[in-house]
Amino acid sequence: MARYTGPKNRLARREGTDLGLKIPGTSAYAQLLRRLKIPPGQHGQKGKRKFSDYGIQLREKQKVKRMYGLLERQFRKYFEEASKEIGNTGDALLTLLERRLDNCLYRLNLAPTRASARQFISHNHVQVDGKRVNIPSFLVRPGMVITFKQKMLESPLVKKQLEDKDPKLVSWLGRKGPVGKILSLPARGEIYEDINEQLIIEFYSR
Repeated sequence: MARYTGPKNRLARREGTDLGLKIPGTSAYAQLLRRLKIPPGQHGQKGKRKFSDYGIQLREKQKVKRMYGLLERQFRKYFEEASKEIGNTGDALLTLLERRLDNCLYRLNLAPTRASARQFISHNHVQVDGKRVNIPSFLVRPGMVITFKQKMLESPLVKKQLEDKDPKLVSWLGRKGPVGKILSLPARGEIYEDINEQLIIEFYSR
């Protein structure tokens, strides 16, 4: 499975926003927040420039792609699939991204980042409806139940997540302890990150 293995801080600094790539509360996260508005590179301090319409569209597409931890081929595939849906293409795109199993694990507050959620899944630690699923891009449906294998509940990282007895969840997800459930399909209004999906549609529609 292809994935980005370079420095995560560089990605967030390029987009100028927290992409959820670092674990909150850690020193690495604090360092990222301090340097978030400084573009990467040797001349980062002087690197700010005005973008063209194309540049604005590109940056928005890159931001969302990196937020969900996808490579270009994967992200474009989601866009092409969303384009075939009846209704708003932008809403359909974000719904597909939100339905990914790794994102659901992250939204359920069972993983501190989407990257750690992908690792849990690809290492065979996650079950959906009692069956092992090791594909992070697996698309969930309403009624499905997500949980860990029993031995994973002893992981310090998972234990730390479970210490939050009152996680703030979006309404399309429910959770009791280490068990999460898909209550409905995600709605656009429940995606709290600053995303302008219309710019992505314009980018791919050039």
